Amino acid sequence: MSRAFPLILTLDQHGVPHRWVTWQQAVWYYAKERVAWETGQEAFTIHGGRSHLTGEVSRIVANSIIAIRGRALAIKGFNQTPPLNNRELFHRDRGLCAFCGGDFSPQKLTCDHLLPLSRGGRDTWMNVVTACRTCNQKKGSRTPEEARMQLLYAPYVPNRAEFLILANRRILADQMAFLKQHVSANSRLHAG
Repeated sequence: MSRAFPLILTLDQHGVPHRWVTWQQAVWYYAKERVAWETGQEAFTIHGGRSHLTGEVSRIVANSIIAIRGRALAIKGFNQTPPLNNRELFHRDRGLCAFCGGDFSPQKLTCDHLLPLSRGGRDTWMNVVTACRTCNQKKGSRTPEEARMQLLYAPYVPNRAEFLILANRRILADQMAFLKQHVSANSRLHAG
């Protein structure tokens, strides 16, 4: 396969976003007749081998958004909090320093713990914000109140749909439109 296909968005049978899969995984769901329904405006034709009997090349048309039948998506952790790492944190906060409001590249950003780790703080979505290196150093191992640094926005836990948006850099327009319907109205993804 020389063409690079985008990731396919999988849903449960009720239309709840679940995870991204490769075209190979999507083809497996189609071949095993696990696709309950499909939506979206994009479809991709994947060609397989040639039949010795008919000479025809097999093909499967995979849609950009597919709902999986049965327990195919019943994996541990679906309703759990999305994993926290700097990349997703910086995306959640749209690259803005929570203290000075500056817009920075990821290389100039840090993860700031509102209650510092050294004082019992934890690595959780509700205890971290994006900060530029200057503001992070100025705040040090103090809380924002102790450092007299006002937060410009509050931390929050992204829901599953928002996490899927944050986790994929090559989202198709139809996939983005579908996922945005499931994102909380309070999400910063709705901001400019």
